[in-house]
Amino acid sequence: MSVSIIKGQKADVTKGNTNVNQVVVGMGWRTGGSVELDFSTFLLRADGKVERDEDLIFYSNPTGAAGSVTVKSQNEAYGGITDQAQVSIKLRQVPHEIERIAFSLTVYDGEQRRQNFGMVEHTYIRIMDEATGTELLRYDIDNNFSVETAVVVGELYKYKSEWKFSAVGSGYKGGLSALCTSFGIEVKDEPSTTQSTPTPAATTQSTSVPSVPSQSPPATNTFSKPTPPPTSPPPPPTAPPSAAPVNIGKIELKKRGDSINLQKNASGSLGELLINLNWNQKQASGWFGALTRSRGVDLDLGCLYELKDGQIGVIQPLGKQFGSYNRAPFISLDGDDRIGTVKTGENLRINGTKLPEFRRILIFTLLYEGASNWAEADGVVTLKQTGGPDIIVRLDEHDNRRRVCAIAMLENVSNQTFNIKKIVEYFSDNSSMDRAFNWGLRWVPGSK
Repeated sequence: MSVSIIKGQKADVTKGNTNVNQVVVGMGWRTGGSVELDFSTFLLRADGKVERDEDLIFYSNPTGAAGSVTVKSQNEAYGGITDQAQVSIKLRQVPHEIERIAFSLTVYDGEQRRQNFGMVEHTYIRIMDEATGTELLRYDIDNNFSVETAVVVGELYKYKSEWKFSAVGSGYKGGLSALCTSFGIEVKDEPSTTQSTPTPAATTQSTSVPSVPSQSPPATNTFSKPTPPPTSPPPPPTAPPSAAPVNIGKIELKKRGDSINLQKNASGSLGELLINLNWNQKQASGWFGALTRSRGVDLDLGCLYELKDGQIGVIQPLGKQFGSYNRAPFISLDGDDRIGTVKTGENLRINGTKLPEFRRILIFTLLYEGASNWAEADGVVTLKQTGGPDIIVRLDEHDNRRRVCAIAMLENVSNQTFNIKKIVEYFSDNSSMDRAFNWGLRWVPGSK
């Protein structure tokens, strides 16, 4: 039975619930059409401060505390309710030095847009046992705010080896910056003078017939807001920073299962997302090379999509299914590089302003012509986003018995952003890939 609490009250989470090891913290709200809220989680030490920038968990840094705290990329329904933001917490695996976990909401760009929590209604936070789906407690926040643009809604905290929850409901002016300062993160806008410190880059055979078918205390840490790099960067510092910067220009998803959430641009949306596939054919030498060179390797870029209204489909050159950017499915394909020599490769364009329409998108490539040798193709997929780092996925694992590769999955995260996860898994044909990811299309042989 769920316990309902009010501001200032505390409630047990694990005491008396010995089987509760993993919980989901869900939050929901109602706003006017133009007000956007962002959900953040702070991992706090005994002094009420974070230790490093990575202790701020949000859509661009979705996992922390040694993997025990994770923003859910796909919100689930508990008790018939699907929250607008959810974070999963493995309570028994939270590092001992983390004593409090604070949950907050901020109005995106509130000061500039002259928006605040007075425009937000029916805000709540609740905690569920992830194993059973049972709601353990709930706190409905009174709408007594006016000028506040950030709210600490509640906290999980340790007490004598047990976890409890405190209903906080405290508002701040100054948005995310004020919250970060309060919890020990110094938020700095990139200075425009020549003394700016540049941000360094970082990197984290069966033959089948192609087919077509019939989504404010003193601070010791820094958190940089995403801004375009300076046009004339100064020389690099003589000593490296003590912690990796949050705003980086390029990220490579190196291992299968690696993922990251995309960043919003300055206008508060994702804008256009460009997914580029590029490759080249490493020609064999001598007589064999002369025979095979004319065939060339032809990789076709495509995607499966699923929209929130249930519409599913495919975008690919086969069957000339090039999609549409401004109408459903809000994805378009341009360029069919038949031999891997076009400098720009092949591109999928996703209309990020239509994020709420999407559920998931699976990016794939088909080895349409040439020897079935993925190493020769040397494929690289790059996702480019305005105002955020390029995301790189290399086809660095190969299965020459199969001609289709599922490269990456994009999933809608609470209508705030996309999460992109590296897949790089090979299939004999599109139909096999469809079944593996439960898409539900019907496939028939096709050609360009």
